[in-house]
Amino acid sequence: MTRPAPEPERIQRLLIGLERLFPEARCALVHRNAYQLLVSTILSAQCTDARVNQVTPELFRRWPDAAALAQADPEPLIEVIRSTGFFNSKARSLLGMARAVVERHQGEIPRDLESLVQLPGVGRKTANVVLGTVFGIPSGVVVDTHVTRIAQRLGLTREPDPVKIERDLMAILPQQSWIDFSHRVIHHGRQICVARQPRCEICPLAPDCDYFLAASGKPRRRAARRPRRLLTAPRRRPARFGPKRAARRRRPAAGTPTRSRGAAGGRRPAKRRKVRKSRR
Repeated sequence: MTRPAPEPERIQRLLIGLERLFPEARCALVHRNAYQLLVSTILSAQCTDARVNQVTPELFRRWPDAAALAQADPEPLIEVIRSTGFFNSKARSLLGMARAVVERHQGEIPRDLESLVQLPGVGRKTANVVLGTVFGIPSGVVVDTHVTRIAQRLGLTREPDPVKIERDLMAILPQQSWIDFSHRVIHHGRQICVARQPRCEICPLAPDCDYFLAASGKPRRRAARRPRRLLTAPRRRPARFGPKRAARRRRPAAGTPTRSRGAAGGRRPAKRRKVRKSRR
């Protein structure tokens, strides 16, 4: 059963709320042209933008364009990008991308999605970032970890796959809002709708957020009860002469008729143990 699409009025309220929160949202990766943003986006895989911004100045100083990067040796490139993680794989992607740009596009970054995704190390997310940020072409919605988390919390999609999430978002969002929506949601995920403890109390999108409505509708937690004793724990043996047993052992008052239980003050005489004689 397919889930019905969100109402257009709700989508419009979400877009207005994000615009008021982040009116000047921009890409966090520092760049000057399409080549620098493409390189930075490849390095940002499994790495923070802050770390990438620390690495790229030296990288762009030594290899300022695709032609220079295409002739670079892998060893010095790896040493420059080592702190971003997965440096061997990223070095292969950067060198392959630069050589493909020089051979197929005369050293210029292509401006269409089909050509970009054919470059080594470039997927839909990287291509959408470059086309939307540098060239202003809304080729799609950038779906990273923040966009994935917030789109699911807002109830805009139920899909876990980034490609399917992008498809759902493109179906319900106006095309002219694709670029700004991605940037604003990424900023929103870093500042307010964080992964572990989202700050729903200050979020203006909360009235239209499925995550917030579901969380606020839950009953309050009761006070913690005393933990029960585990079944495997050893049981405490009762006292030999507890209160109840001691009351039963009390002798009745003088003159009260009692039933004799034996010759020794109510105690039963000890039974003699029969010793079986061995037959010889």
